[in-house]
This record gives sequence, C-alpha cells and structure tokens, in this order.
Amino acid sequence: MNDSASCTTAPTPVTALADPRWMVPLALFALYIIWGSTYLAIRYALVSYPPFLLAGMRFAIAGVLLFGFLRLRGATLPTALQWRNAAISGVLLLACGNGLVCFAEESVSSGIAAVAVASMPLFAALFAGMYGEWPHRKETIGLLLGFVGVIVLNMGAGLSSSRLGAIALICAASAWAFGSVWSKRQDMPKGPMNVAAQMLCASVALVIVALLRGERLPAHPETSATLALAYLVVFGSMIAFSAYLYVLKTVRPAVATSYAYVNPPVAVLFGVAFAGEHVGPFDIAGMAIILVGVGIITLMRQRAAVR
Repeated sequence: MNDSASCTTAPTPVTALADPRWMVPLALFALYIIWGSTYLAIRYALVSYPPFLLAGMRFAIAGVLLFGFLRLRGATLPTALQWRNAAISGVLLLACGNGLVCFAEESVSSGIAAVAVASMPLFAALFAGMYGEWPHRKETIGLLLGFVGVIVLNMGAGLSSSRLGAIALICAASAWAFGSVWSKRQDMPKGPMNVAAQMLCASVALVIVALLRGERLPAHPETSATLALAYLVVFGSMIAFSAYLYVLKTVRPAVATSYAYVNPPVAVLFGVAFAGEHVGPFDIAGMAIILVGVGIITLMRQRAAVR
C-alpha cells in the first residue's frame, strides 16, 4: 500500500460540500431556477410596490448587506474613479436594465419580459463594434435571426397589447448590453465589491426616478408582495449572483453563461404555472428564434476565443 494513501483522511463535511462535483450542479440550479423565477417574483412584488421604488429598495438592501459583509472581510474600498465607473455601469445595468423590466411588467407578463430580455446579447454584439469588434459573417446571421425573433415576439399578444412595455424591455436589454460592453474596458472595483458598488449607485438613481414619478411606499403592502421583495434581495441579488461568480471561475464560459438560454423558458413556465399567464404561438416562435440567434453568436464568439 502506498504510504501517502495510508495517511489520507476522510473528507470532512465542509470539504465534501465544497467539492465541485456538488457545488457546480447546485450553483447552476440556482442560476437556472432562481434567476428564471425573479421575473415572476417581480410581478408579485408589483402588486404593492411601484416599479422603480421596488428596484431601488431591492438593490439598496442587497448592496448595503453585501458591502458591509465585504468590508468586514477586509475588502478594500473602491477608488474615486472606480466609484464613478461603478455608478455609470450600475445605472445602465441595474437602474435602466432592471428598473425598466419592473416598469414593463406592470403591463407585460413575466415570461414575455424574460424572453424580450434574452435579446441582450444581440445588442451587446452590436455595441462591441463601437470598440472595433464588429461581428463576423456568421455572427451577423445570428444577429439578423435574433432581431427577426424580436419582431415576431412583438407580433404576439404578449407585447402587442402594450407598446410602452415593449419599448421599455428593448431599452432595458440595450442598456444592459451597452453597460456590459462599456464596463469591460473600465477600471472597475475588484471582485464582488464591483457588484456591491453598482447596486448602491443604482439604488440612488432608482429612488430619484421613483420620487420624480411620485412613487411612494405602500401604507399596507400585501404580505406576498413583501415576501417577493425579500426573495429578490436574498435569492435574486445575492445568492444567485454568488453562484454565477462561482461557476464563472470554475467551469467553461459556455456552461457559466448557459443560464441565458434556460431563464426564458423557466420564466415562461413559472408564469403559466403560478400566475395563469398565457403564451401564444407568436410568443413561442419569437422566443425560439431569439434563442437560436443568441446561440449562434455565442458559439461563434467561443470559437474565436479558442483560436
């Protein structure tokens, strides 16, 4: 018997729990189910809370909790430049991106909102051209196909009944895409502190917008709405994002970003099962075309990165 083998001790419960064979599936489950369910949670929370104030409260609470936790663990404060960049990125990704999704879900079903937001990589590929990364021929095919899917989606009952909601969702996807492309080339806070700083800055912008629109906290919010808000803070903004950071550094990018394909159908299923939402043939066709277009772009980008 090998001496080293004879000295090997049994793994502790903590070590076993940290084993990637367990953690990766759990983290992916969190991304697929939790992020897919946040669209329905937003709809429940909107029963009592106005949209921009809802998003502002969500990111203010999550941002303060995460920032405090990181500081207790000795994380360094962002520099003035990093705070500025986090503010710009936070406004684009969270204030515009998530805030407009909350606004749109006042008139658009949660499942359709998730499908529309799935078009984000299409806009990201276009905005990357501003920095000289123009899409290649096959990527262009994916772009055109994806935007055809957006048009088909707008022909369905889910978006055609609310043009303002449709415009808000397209603007949300565009803002998130531009913020993602822009922030990659900036000096941002390090690690999770980047998320905390963005959430704090975005919450300020969202509360300002809420006050300008005359939004106010409800005097007697429904319990289900408050529980939905708590779910968004704890699970949607903290646990799921931590899971995303874990899989991003543990597995291949294709696996880490696979949530982009899973979230829309998960959100649709949650909406149909728990909120009685209806999905028509144009909605299903639009979702399928958008996801195929996004898949082509992602596949081509991954092949280019390998080369």
